[in-house]
Amino acid sequence: MITFETFKPVEGTPIYQQILLYIKRGAVAGTIRDGDELPSRRVLSALLGINPNTVQKAFRLLEDESLITSQTGAKSYMTLSGEKIGKLREDLIREDIRSIAGALRQMGIDKEEALRLLSENWEESES
Repeated sequence: MITFETFKPVEGTPIYQQILLYIKRGAVAGTIRDGDELPSRRVLSALLGINPNTVQKAFRLLEDESLITSQTGAKSYMTLSGEKIGKLREDLIREDIRSIAGALRQMGIDKEEALRLLSENWEESES
C-alpha cells in the first residue's frame, strides 16, 4: 500500500497536482513500484483533509497517463514498466529544469553563470 506519510502539501500549487507529483517522483525513486495499491479515494481524502473530488481528479489523471488501473468500487494499483518509469524520469527532469532555467533568466543570470551555479551546488550536494 502506498503511504502518504511523507506527503507535505505546499501553498500555491493545486493539491491534485501535488498528489500526481508525489506519486510520479515515488515511482522514479523506486519507493512506489508496479502493482502497489493506492489508498481508496475516500481514505486518501480523509488522510490529507481534502475534498474527495480532488483525489478523484488526481486518480483520473493518473489513469489517463496509464500509471494506475482502477475499476469502479475496486482498488487502484500502479501499472509501471521500466519504459514508463524512464519516460517519467525524463519528463520530471525536463519540467524541473525548465522551471529553474526560467527563474534564472528572470533574475538576469546567463547560461554560463547558471551552469557554474549548478556545478557548485552539484559538488556541495555530493558531500
